[in-house]
Amino acid sequence: MKDLPLDIRYALRVLWKSPAFTFVALITLMLGIGVNVVVFGVVNAVLLRPLDVNDPQNLYQLRIGSWTNWKLLTTSYPAFGDIRQRNTTFSDIAGFDGFCQARLHWSDAVRSVSGYAVTGNYFDLLGVQPQVGRLIHAGDVHGPNSAPYIVLSDSLWRSAFNADPGVVGTTVWLYKDPFTVIGVAPARFHGTERFDWPDYYIPIVNYFDSDYLQNRTGRPLTVLGRLKRGVMPHQATENLSAISAALAKEYPQTDTGLPLRLVRPGLYADTGDVIRGSLYSVAALALLVLAGACVNLTTLFAARAAERSRELALRVAVGASRWRLVRQLLTEAMVLSLMGGAAGLVIAGLLLGVLNQWQSPYGRPAVSVDLGVYLAALILTLASGLLFGMIPARQVWQSSPLQAMKSGSVDVTPLRRFSLRDLSLGAQIVICTLLVTSALVAVRSMVRMLHTPLGFQPQGAMLAEIDLSEVEPKGDAPPEKTKAMIDAVRSISGVTTAGTVNRVPFTGGLRGIPVFPPGTTEFTLNNSVLAPYRFTISPGYLEAAGTRLLRGRDVSWSDTTNTPYVAIVNATFARKMWGDTPAIGQRFILLGHLREVVGVAEDGKYHEMQESSQPVVYLPLSQSEQANTVFVVRSNRAQKEMVPSIERSLNAIEPNAPITVQSWSDTLAGPLFPARAATLALGTMGLLAAMLAVTGIFGMAAYNVSRRMKELGIRVALGARTKHVMTAAVGRPIVLLGVGSFVGLLLGVFASRLLGQIVYQANPRDPVVMAGAVLTMALLGGAASAIPALRALAVDPSKLLREE
Repeated sequence: MKDLPLDIRYALRVLWKSPAFTFVALITLMLGIGVNVVVFGVVNAVLLRPLDVNDPQNLYQLRIGSWTNWKLLTTSYPAFGDIRQRNTTFSDIAGFDGFCQARLHWSDAVRSVSGYAVTGNYFDLLGVQPQVGRLIHAGDVHGPNSAPYIVLSDSLWRSAFNADPGVVGTTVWLYKDPFTVIGVAPARFHGTERFDWPDYYIPIVNYFDSDYLQNRTGRPLTVLGRLKRGVMPHQATENLSAISAALAKEYPQTDTGLPLRLVRPGLYADTGDVIRGSLYSVAALALLVLAGACVNLTTLFAARAAERSRELALRVAVGASRWRLVRQLLTEAMVLSLMGGAAGLVIAGLLLGVLNQWQSPYGRPAVSVDLGVYLAALILTLASGLLFGMIPARQVWQSSPLQAMKSGSVDVTPLRRFSLRDLSLGAQIVICTLLVTSALVAVRSMVRMLHTPLGFQPQGAMLAEIDLSEVEPKGDAPPEKTKAMIDAVRSISGVTTAGTVNRVPFTGGLRGIPVFPPGTTEFTLNNSVLAPYRFTISPGYLEAAGTRLLRGRDVSWSDTTNTPYVAIVNATFARKMWGDTPAIGQRFILLGHLREVVGVAEDGKYHEMQESSQPVVYLPLSQSEQANTVFVVRSNRAQKEMVPSIERSLNAIEPNAPITVQSWSDTLAGPLFPARAATLALGTMGLLAAMLAVTGIFGMAAYNVSRRMKELGIRVALGARTKHVMTAAVGRPIVLLGVGSFVGLLLGVFASRLLGQIVYQANPRDPVVMAGAVLTMALLGGAASAIPALRALAVDPSKLLREE
C-alpha cells in the first residue's frame, strides 16, 4: 500500500503524456457508465425503492383474478365494506378513488386540481404522519357527507398557500362543496402509486352521494390491505376468493364472483409486469453498452501496452518485478476508470435531475441521485477498470523482456492467428450490431404504431372539454343547451363539423357494462353476453371524429327518451353478438333499456395501442346522461386560430364554466409515450454502440497499419497490387466486421422476447430491420477503415528503407 501513491502519480503522468488516448478513453467511459447510472437511477426509483409508507413489504393491492392494467378499478363501496368485515387474513383494508378531478376555490383564487377520495382508515393503514395539522381518520367518518375535511399535498400547500401553516382550519371549496383544511401530508408521500402525485385527499363519503355509496354496480375503489403477521399471500387470496364467491350468490345481479388476488402496489396493478419487464430489459441493453465500452478500452489498452513494451522491459531490466508492472497497469486502468466514472456520474446526475422535474403523460417519476445510485456508479466504475485493465496486464505478464528490448513493440500473439485483441473487436462488433438492430426494431415499432388504425382521425381536430359541474346539476347539461353549443361551434369560420362525446378514446370512460339479450328477466352478470366500452355521443360526433359508419345511420336529436332507444355498435360488437347476421335492426338490453341497433361503426383503439379489437357501443346523448362533455371540432384552420374562437363561442352560452381546448393529436402523447420512450432509449444506445464500434474498428485498423508499415512498404516495392495491400492493411478488421455483424444479427433474432418487453410488436426478423442493420454496420466499417486504408495506400517504400 505504501507504493500506491507513487503508482497513482505515475499513472496520472503517463495519462497526461497521451492526451488523445486519455480523452477517447474518458469519453468512452463517461458515456458507458453515465448511461448505466441513468438507467439504474430510473430502475431504483420505479422498482427498487420501497414506498414511503409504514412496512411496505406487507402491503398488497386487491385485484380481480384476470390481468388488468393501469388504474382499472375493481370494487364497489358496499363490496369493500363486506370484504373488510368478512376477511380473516388482513389486519386492515382501505381504499381510494384516484380519479377525483375538481376546481379548488379559496379566497379569490381558482385552480384545477386532481386528488384522491379515500376511506377513513386510509392514512392509518399506511402509517403516514402529517407534516402540519392532522390527517383523516376512521373516527371522522359517520356516513354520507359526514366528513367535510381535506388534507393538502405538500406541493399544493407550497404552490397555492405559500407553505402557510395557518391554512389549517380554513375553508376551501371543491366545486360547490366546502371543505375544512385539517392538515398537510408529508413532502415525500404521494399515495401508493409511484407516478401519481395527488393534490389533495378527501373522505370518499363526501365525494360520492349516498345513492352511489350504496350502489354495487359502480366500482370506484382501488383496495389496499395489510396482511396479518404470519399470513401468507396465497392464504389471503383463498380467503378473498371465497368472500367474492359468497357475495356473488348474495348479489347475483351486481357481483361477479370472480376470484381475487394480491399484487404489489405502486405500478398501476398488473401494468407493473410490463413496466418491470421493460425497465429490466433496457438495463440489460445498457449493460451491453458498458460491456462494449470496456471491450473497446481493452483493445486500446492492449495496443498501448504493446507499444510500451520496450519501456516495460527496461523497467524489468533495472529490477522491477512483473507483479509491479501488472500493478502499475491496473492502477492506470483504475485511475482512468474512476475519472470516467466521476464524469459519467456528473452527467447522469444532471439527466436524473431533469427527469425528476419532467412530467410524463403518466405522471412524474421521483428519481434522484441517492446512496444506491452512488453505490451502483462505484461498482460499475471498479468493474469496468478491472475488465479493461486485466487483459493488458496479462499480456505484459506473458511477454518476453529480452525480445522487447531487441525489437521494440511486440505482440505476444502471432500475426496469422486471431489474437485476444481480435476477439475483443469481434465482441464489440457483435454488441454494436445487436444494439443497432434493437434501435431499428424500436423505430419500426414506432412507425408501425403511428400507422395503426385508430378508428378516428385526430389530425385536424380540436378537443374542447367544458366542465359544467358548477353550473348544472350533476354536471349534466340539458340536450337543448348542448345542441346550442354545438351549433355555435359549427358556425365558427373554418369549422366543417362538430359533435360531443363523454370521453374521447384513451382518456378513460366506462367499460364492462353488461349487455343482455332480448327477453332476459334475471339481470345477473352470469346472464350477460358482452361487456363493451360505452360512449355517449351527439349527432355529428362520428363525422367530426373521422370514425367511419360502415352501415346504417348516425344518432339523431329526434332519438329521445320518448322514442325507442337506439344504439350504434362497432364491428367487433356486431360480430361477437350476432356473428355473420346483419346487425342493423338487432336488439339488446343495456342499462335497463331495450335498444335497437341503427348503425355499425368501424373498429378502433379505445384504451391502449396494444389492445385487441374491443366491443363498443355508442349511445345517443338525447337518451342518456352525460356528466362529462368534450366537443370534437374539425376545421381547416390552424390550431392557434381555433383555440380562442372555440372558447369565445362556448363562453357566450356558458360564461361560468371552465373550458380546456387542445389539439386531439396532443392527447395521444400518453398512448404513444411507451413507443417514443423505447425508441429514444434504444436509439441512444444504438448510437453509442455505433460510436464505440467506429473507434474500435478504426483503432484496430490503424494499429495494424502502423505495426506493419515496413511489411507494406516491401510489398509495394515488390509490385504488390492495390487490393493485396488493402487486404494486408485492413483485411482483418473487415473480416471481423462481417463475422461479428452476422453473429449480432443472430443474437438480435434470439433476443425477440427481450425486445418484446420494450417495444410494441418487436420483430428483429423484419427484412427492413435486417437490411438496415447490415447497411449501418457496412457504413460504419467503411468509415472507420477509410483513413487507415488511405494511409496504407500512401506508403513510400524508399522513405521507409532510408529510415531503416
